[in-house]
Amino acid sequence: MKPVPHATSLRRAPVQRRSAERLTRILDACADLLDEVGYDGLSTRAVAQRAGVPIGSVYRFFGNKRAMADALAQRNLERYTERVTARLAAAEGAGWRTAMDAVLDEYLAMKRTAPGFSLVDFGNQIPVGSRYSEPNTRVADRLTDLLSGYLGRTPDDDLRRTFLIAVETADTLVHLAFRVFPNGDERIIEETRELLRAYLARVLD
Repeated sequence: MKPVPHATSLRRAPVQRRSAERLTRILDACADLLDEVGYDGLSTRAVAQRAGVPIGSVYRFFGNKRAMADALAQRNLERYTERVTARLAAAEGAGWRTAMDAVLDEYLAMKRTAPGFSLVDFGNQIPVGSRYSEPNTRVADRLTDLLSGYLGRTPDDDLRRTFLIAVETADTLVHLAFRVFPNGDERIIEETRELLRAYLARVLD
């Protein structure tokens, strides 16, 4: 299994600082509006108004709202990776169970606090209700590359497959937990944690 290339939905990448700041405002506005009106109610015009930019600025970067949501999902993955990396740096040498807790806990934290994340996460829910395999493969590849050094393992096909199965499992069960309870059913989350530990122990112990 080869790593899936990181997706980009930008028509044009920002070059100047001012352009990058405008893109950040657009994505922030997109995230806030997703929480307020949902994907169906999202529009490029509403995003432009919320971000305080001309509608042409939105279209400079994105052809439609799907592309905006895709870019937000990619930003979510980048921020998630940064958060997990910081947690692992603070717990260096603590073992794979601590690493797995960091991976799951940071995902739950973003699910609960990051604007728009509950609808978009890393792209699995775009459009809302749809399921695509590629976003979870990107997440699994990113985690394989990130964790292999921490665990002292080679990021080979077997390890990528192991993390892909773990990511797919966690994704399904965490979504179940948040359907049962708005902030995530703790019993389902703990069952998910135990299930992941049991599965990963076969490979990582």
